[in-house]
Amino acid sequence: MNTKQPQNLQKGDIVAIVATARKINRKDLQFAVELLEKWGLNVVFGKTIGLECDQYAGEDMDRITDFQQALDDDSIKAIWCARGGYGTVRIIDEIDFSKFVTNPKWVIGFSDPTVLHSHLHTLGVQTLHAIMPITVENATDAAKKSLRNGLFGIKNNYQIEAHSSNKKGSGEGELVGGNLSVLYSLLGSKSAIKTDGKILFLEDLDEYLYHIDRMMMNLKRNGYLNKLKGLVVGGLTKMHDNTIPFGKNAKEIILDAVSDYNYPVCFDFPAGHMRDNRCLTFGKTVTLKVDDIVRLEEK
Repeated sequence: MNTKQPQNLQKGDIVAIVATARKINRKDLQFAVELLEKWGLNVVFGKTIGLECDQYAGEDMDRITDFQQALDDDSIKAIWCARGGYGTVRIIDEIDFSKFVTNPKWVIGFSDPTVLHSHLHTLGVQTLHAIMPITVENATDAAKKSLRNGLFGIKNNYQIEAHSSNKKGSGEGELVGGNLSVLYSLLGSKSAIKTDGKILFLEDLDEYLYHIDRMMMNLKRNGYLNKLKGLVVGGLTKMHDNTIPFGKNAKEIILDAVSDYNYPVCFDFPAGHMRDNRCLTFGKTVTLKVDDIVRLEEK
């Protein structure tokens, strides 16, 4: 399936900031607004900004309506998820993407918005896995520049130092993935990712090591790992262990899960829950070369 690339942004275009999950106040978005304006873009806020319902940015229906309006408004050229947390999965089935699919716009975020990345991947639309408004203040200049590149149609080609646990090799395919815990939670649903012949990106935060193993075993048993063209692993941040140690760290757990396969594997890619969270265009064909230097380049 050929994926659709949303139109590149131009100066003067409007970006909507909406909350699909956890609540957030407008004052927490100031750094993001300043960044977009510096790039010559205009900002509108969804009605979910400032809403509260327990931990969520309003009731489910508030978040459904807000996201739907941003999707359907032709004047809005990109939708930037304000933050992660939890809650996007509660609204995904009530959103009508029919108009969006014919004329897509960039949807941007990471962590909980992996729900959107995965669902839109099944619809054949490219998305941007990148910093969110809540993370702009602490993001590196490289992370911010890479998002600008993604939005304005400039290729993001990366070269990073090799990690000692990497498996060398090369591959080419559509880049897909996101947060491991979220991808795992979507298996069996119509939003489940498709990985055959593709390069899979994974990252996660605040998980127990045995649960990383549980999730990787589920991906393996469901056939999500055996036909990859490559595996890129980003931040595995703030991992936890039990009193009785699991016996492997997160990298070793992932290597064990893919030990039967011959594709390249790259660790410590600068993306995920970290300051240097580089933009990745999901659905776009990339080449991955893992050697003494790791190269991930857009076609």
